[in-house]
Amino acid sequence: MLSISHAATGAFLAAKLHNPLLYIPVVLISHYIEDWVLHWDVGTGLSNGTRKKSTAFILEIFDILLAAGIVLAMYPTSPLHAIQNLFSGQFVGLDPYVGALIALLPDFIEAPRNFFHWNPPFLKPLNAFHHAVHHSTSNIIKGLWPQLVLLSGLWIFR
Repeated sequence: MLSISHAATGAFLAAKLHNPLLYIPVVLISHYIEDWVLHWDVGTGLSNGTRKKSTAFILEIFDILLAAGIVLAMYPTSPLHAIQNLFSGQFVGLDPYVGALIALLPDFIEAPRNFFHWNPPFLKPLNAFHHAVHHSTSNIIKGLWPQLVLLSGLWIFR
């Protein structure tokens, strides 16, 4: 899935559950469930050589920026308010942003393997599991429609 889909899902779940002890595992599980659904993302084609790593990296930067934008649009907050909360040790109102970051964690963990062929032993089981549940398609239309449906639902029920 695109980072947009993962981040929006993580933000949504965290905003609804509020308790990090609940939403962190649920958000992580949601990442793997979403990757199990046939989808297209910016890394599609990396493993078979049809996409260059440099292209995927540049597209991923845009994907992450769009993900930040959609999360901010779904759960707007003043940056000053967020910074004040962080410095005062409070996470009030920050659950969606924490959820969005947690939702992207499996992809961040996998990035060194995909881009630098560095897969340390302690990450191999996580990356192997992620790879096993990941189902992508090179057909952009077929791979984006489930994400558009997901994002629409998340937006409506936010």
